[in-house]
Amino acid sequence: MKSLFHLAFNVTDLDEARRFYGVVLGCVEGRSTATWVDFDFFGHQLSLHLGETFKTESTGHVGDQRVPMPHFGLVLALADWQAMAARLEAAKTRFVLAPQLRFENQPGEQWTMFFCDPFGNPIEIKGLRSFDTLYAA
Repeated sequence: MKSLFHLAFNVTDLDEARRFYGVVLGCVEGRSTATWVDFDFFGHQLSLHLGETFKTESTGHVGDQRVPMPHFGLVLALADWQAMAARLEAAKTRFVLAPQLRFENQPGEQWTMFFCDPFGNPIEIKGLRSFDTLYAA
C-alpha cells in the first residue's frame, strides 16, 4: 500500500514559516489561507496553522544523547542528507545536535542532525547509505 504522510501543527507567523520551510528547506508551497499554509515536505503534506506551538522537552534517549520530544523529520539518502546539512549550515541554522554519524558500524548506522524551526518545532533529518537499513536490528 503506497501512502503519503500528512502532519499538521502550529506556527506563530506564516511569513516566517514560508521563509524557513520554503527558502531554507526548499519545500514547495501548496494551498493556503490567511490562517494556514501547506508545503510539499519532500513528498509529504505538511500543514502549518497559526496557533500556539506544542511543548517540547529533551526527554528522548537515543544512544548516549537526549533528543527533543516530540519531533518529526525525514530519512534521506546519504548524498541528499549531506546536501541538506550543507544547506542548513549555509543558512546559519542553530543545531540541537550538529550533523553527525550515529551507531557507526552497527545495525541502524545513520547520520543525523536535529534543529528547530523558527517556532521551536524540533526536526530530525537522518541520512542512510541504504533505505534497507532503516529498520535494522
